Amino acid sequence: MSAPAPAPCRDEIDAIVAAHLHLEGPLLPILHALQEAFGHVPAAAAPAIVEALNISKAELHGVISFYHDFRESPGGRHVLKICRAEACKAVGADALAEATLGRLGVDWHGTTANGALTVEPVYCLGLCACGPAAMLDERVIGRVDAGRIDAVLAEVGA
Repeated sequence: MSAPAPAPCRDEIDAIVAAHLHLEGPLLPILHALQEAFGHVPAAAAPAIVEALNISKAELHGVISFYHDFRESPGGRHVLKICRAEACKAVGADALAEATLGRLGVDWHGTTANGALTVEPVYCLGLCACGPAAMLDERVIGRVDAGRIDAVLAEVGA
């Protein structure tokens, strides 16, 4: 279980942005670094990013909202991604996802009331022959069924 990410401050944000400006196409590395540092891409980072990269707030928002891995608010201590690709859907991923979300009382991208778990859709984990597939934090799980989901939820305290 990870500790809650620290609240962002402008000096930390500026340092992260500055550390990536030498890269060609620094926007995605900046966003990844901010999310790594704070658990999400804080709104407070927008002025520093748009100024440093000479882009509009709309362009920045477009990139953040296009890539599903970026969060604009803190997620749970753990992240469960459930595959939504066709191969997994063909072997029950939709029913598994619906049951899991219902049990937790959240929707996609939602976080449990105790902050233990955020549930996100993912569109292929590369385990097509072992579907339905899921990923808890960095651990992929194949052939997920109700029993495996129960074990995962118990493991993270959700």
